[in-house]
Amino acid sequence: MGRNKVIATAGEALADVHDGASFAVGGFGLSGIPNVLIRALYDTGVTGLGVVSNNCGVDGGGLGVLLAAGRIARVTASYIGENKEFARQYLTGELEVELTPQGSLAERLRAGGCGIPAFYTPAGVGTPVADGGLPLRHAKDGSVAVTSQPKEVREFDGVEYVLERGITTDFALVRAARGDRYGNLAFNKASRNFNPLVAMAGRVTIAEVEELTDLDPDEVHLPGVFVQRVVVLTPEQAADKGIEKRTVSS
Repeated sequence: MGRNKVIATAGEALADVHDGASFAVGGFGLSGIPNVLIRALYDTGVTGLGVVSNNCGVDGGGLGVLLAAGRIARVTASYIGENKEFARQYLTGELEVELTPQGSLAERLRAGGCGIPAFYTPAGVGTPVADGGLPLRHAKDGSVAVTSQPKEVREFDGVEYVLERGITTDFALVRAARGDRYGNLAFNKASRNFNPLVAMAGRVTIAEVEELTDLDPDEVHLPGVFVQRVVVLTPEQAADKGIEKRTVSS
């Protein structure tokens, strides 16, 4: 029989986090982000965090809450728009940022979760992604203090590819529409983008689920072997979803 992985509260699920820990965090913009776990992480008071996520939330929302509090020291992401505080911290040397192509980031997370240390991809060849020189950290005056190093480039069948490293983190935080007590998860629409890959990369993966239920094997998007802890949301928490850009039809 599988082990029951349900934890009573988000706070209990995050009781063993520590300063300087690394986190992979699911979602895309404000879609599918683990809001309850992010808030609980904020409440722990831990700082100096390394974060891997497609983006770092928005001002006042998602990971932007941790960012504004100065809790994040380093971010690996593919998109840094929509967050003025992120840009300010990056350009004044308060935050180290590793930019990576979106598809490469997704595959780096998947590779890390599968035990693959590195892989070759054509994405980024002939650019600073492969050649080095991307600003990782700025000085207070805005000048570049630290740049990325060149990566290995190798030719296969006449095409050049750059070597990218797989990513693993101490913890992973994800949100699922449905899950069972064994950690099997199913995601809704766009929230299926980065969440499964993020869950694979964490050594300890914590999932907040909108509904705890029994899942048919054919419904499972991510098997429970990748999930260590499950937090069941209240109906109010499940319904609390941010809208990044509110628009209406004419």
